Amino acid sequence: MTDSIDLVQLAQKGNTKAFEKLIEDYQNRVFSYCYHLTGNYDNAQDLAQEVFIQAFNSLKSFRREADLGTWLRRIALNKWINSQRRNKFITVSLDESAASTNGEYFREIAADDESPVEKIEQEEFARLVWQALGRLGSEFRQVLILRDMEEYSYEEIASLLGCSLGTVKSRLNRGRKHIREEIDLLRRESGDGPLNKKDF
Repeated sequence: MTDSIDLVQLAQKGNTKAFEKLIEDYQNRVFSYCYHLTGNYDNAQDLAQEVFIQAFNSLKSFRREADLGTWLRRIALNKWINSQRRNKFITVSLDESAASTNGEYFREIAADDESPVEKIEQEEFARLVWQALGRLGSEFRQVLILRDMEEYSYEEIASLLGCSLGTVKSRLNRGRKHIREEIDLLRRESGDGPLNKKDF
């Protein structure tokens, strides 16, 4: 963390090598996040590039006590939402299979008192959740990422996406239903049994 803070301080003073090192340190995480937003390798590359361009242009406004990774994710999310609005990528098919993190994404961060076995199980579950999220239609992926990962309120999501509160809740409910089906399918494909109710 200290290294990142030092690099940010140098980059804010115009040190391009420091910014290049920040890109090197964060590019995989940013690309992975962009891929889960877009569901497409090429689009994820384009979005990640835009994120770093904006980060470079806005770096002086970055408050160093905040987490740089969170700041970069927020740039990615805002750019993704704007691009979907601009290009009208949002569809309205509510019959398409979907998936969601349903809050379980945060289980990837293990508590200090968890056993190694519990940590492995939670990491595996998080991996399945990300896989299922990749199968998500964009209209579902939007609301689920905004609500379950970024923790926006229903009202904020409706405002961001320009849709009604009822639409937001409907997409969330359908997405949360489908994630069980998607993860069950993934578990069966790997030879495991279906999800227990306590798992989700």
